[in-house]
Amino acid sequence: MTLLQLPAIRSKKPTEVADPSAPEPVVLSAESVEIIGRELDAIRDRVAADLGTADRDYILRVVRLQRRLELTGRGLMFLGFLPPAWLAGVAALSASKILDNMEIGHNVMHGQYDWMQDDMLHSSSFEWDNVCPSDQWRHSHNYMHHTHTNILDLDRDIGYGLLRMEYEQPWNPLRLGNPVYAFALMMLFEWGVMAHDLEYDNVLKGKRKWSDVKSLIGGWVRKIRGQVAKDYIVHPALTGPLFPLTFAGNLTANVVRNVWTFSVIFCGHFPSGAQVFTQEETAEETRGEWYVRQMLGSANISGSPLMHLATGNLSHQIEHHLFPDLPAHRYPEIAEEVRALCQEYGLPYTTGPMWKQVANVWSKMFRLALPLPPTAADTPAVIIERRKITPAA
Repeated sequence: MTLLQLPAIRSKKPTEVADPSAPEPVVLSAESVEIIGRELDAIRDRVAADLGTADRDYILRVVRLQRRLELTGRGLMFLGFLPPAWLAGVAALSASKILDNMEIGHNVMHGQYDWMQDDMLHSSSFEWDNVCPSDQWRHSHNYMHHTHTNILDLDRDIGYGLLRMEYEQPWNPLRLGNPVYAFALMMLFEWGVMAHDLEYDNVLKGKRKWSDVKSLIGGWVRKIRGQVAKDYIVHPALTGPLFPLTFAGNLTANVVRNVWTFSVIFCGHFPSGAQVFTQEETAEETRGEWYVRQMLGSANISGSPLMHLATGNLSHQIEHHLFPDLPAHRYPEIAEEVRALCQEYGLPYTTGPMWKQVANVWSKMFRLALPLPPTAADTPAVIIERRKITPAA
C-alpha cells in the first residue's frame, strides 16, 4: 500500500492575494478529519435510532397549525373591507405559507419523515404551496445543492446562475447590478426556485439544449396553473366584491413568504465566513471530508424557538447540511454537540442573529458588485489536509 498526498482543501485560489490582516488559517490534519467524520456518524446514528412517536406528533402538530392559519387567513379575507381584518388575514396566510414551505415542505421533501410511511408526509408524494414542482426542487436542491455544497461550478445555489456571491466568481460590468438582481430574486423567489433546474445560463450559452428542458416546462405549466387559480382566481372570486382586496392579500402573503425564505437561505449560505471550494479540491472526498465541507460552507442564525420554527429550523443550517434527512426540529439538540466538536478542532462555527446575518449578506452582495479584493472576513479559515490510500503499483 502506498500513500498518495492530495492537494489540501482551501477556499481561495492560490493566485489570490490574501488580506494581510487576516488570521492564519487552521490546518486540519487528515486524521482529524476522519475522526470528526466518525463522531458525526455516531451522532446521526443515535438520533436516527431515537426517532418515534414524539417526532410524529411534532410534525402533525405543525401541519394542523399550518392548516388552521390558512383557514383563518382566507376566512378573514371575507371581512377584508375592514383594514384590521385584512391585515390579520394577510399575517395568518403569510405564516401559513412560511410554515408550508419551510418546516413542512422543505423538510418533508428531504425525506425527514419517510420513516413514518405516511403518504401525506412522504418525500415522493408531497406537493407544496409553491410554483416550483416538488420533483424538480428535489433534484436541484436535495441532489445538486446538498451533494455539491459550495463547490464552484457544481453547486448552482452559489448565485443561482444570476448573482455574484463569492469572490472566486469572475467579475464583469454586468455584476454592477448584483444588488438589483438580488432584490428582484428576493421578491420573486418562488419563481426563481422554479426556474433553478432550467439552468437558463447554460441554455443561453449553448451548453444545454432546449429539448433537454421540455419536461421541466410541462411541470411548470401544471403547477403554475394550480397555484395561480388557487391564489388569484378561485379564492378572490369567493369573496365577491372584495375580489381586488383578496387578490392583493394573497399576493402580499406570497411576497412575504418569498422575502422570508430568500433571507433565511442566503443567511445560511453566503455570509462572510462561509467557505467555497473547487472541484479539484473536493475530488474523491472521504465521508469525513464531506462532513467538514458542509460545516465550513454553512452558517447558522441565532434566535428564539419561534424564529427557528419559522425558518424550518434552517436557522441551524450547519446541522441541516450535515444531516439533511434527520427531522429538523432535532437540530437544536444536535447543534450543541456540533459546536463543541468545532471548538475541539479549532473550526469556525459561523452564527449570529438574523438582523446581523441579513446585513452581512447584503453588504457582501454590494461589495461583490465591484471588482474588489476579499476582506479579512472572507479569507479561508481552514485548510484541510487530504490523504488517499491507493493500492501499490
